[in-house]
Amino acid sequence: MPLRKSGSQDLVFLIASFGVFIFIQNLIQLIYGAQILTIRTGPVVEGYKICSAVITQVQIVILIASFVLFFLLWFIMEKTKIGKAIRAVSDDPVGASVCGINSEKIILYAFGIGSAFAGMAGILICLETNIEPTMGFNAILKGIVASIIGGIGSVSGSLLGGFLLGFIENFGIWKIQAGWKDTIAFSVLILFLLFKPNGILGKTKDRDRS
Repeated sequence: MPLRKSGSQDLVFLIASFGVFIFIQNLIQLIYGAQILTIRTGPVVEGYKICSAVITQVQIVILIASFVLFFLLWFIMEKTKIGKAIRAVSDDPVGASVCGINSEKIILYAFGIGSAFAGMAGILICLETNIEPTMGFNAILKGIVASIIGGIGSVSGSLLGGFLLGFIENFGIWKIQAGWKDTIAFSVLILFLLFKPNGILGKTKDRDRS
């Protein structure tokens, strides 16, 4: 709230968010330690072979849950009053206030909804990987890349960007080492920033011309 009242730019919000994120990560390590944990139970079961790829039962559950969460978020943003208010405040906070929308309250709602979905995404990730205090940083970076590829502000674009990014990453390491996966992801990001900065489904904003 202090940053919004001071009229800070979006880059300041991003840097401040990463600062808070790093602080919370280190606080968790200080309180609970940095040991690696897991919530997976039961024996490891061989996955299903599809062509030359293998998909496990856990990955199928994650995929189905991801689609359910996507449609739930789409319904909230497109079909509910809160979702429409969030989009209105995102497009024009002043205009939304003139229409009787409490911008500060809607921002809190948006923060709560985003945090809830982030928590559910974290649980899904934990089903596939181990739990450690620093596990979320790479997921955040890939989420930002997927949002830029799909189009900032578009729920459908973020889903499309995520699947496209995962597809490119995994096919990119087909013939090379898996350690190049991040390099491939950020190379794709650079290409989109150079040639299609609005993303696949992003909207082009009109700018004033002198």
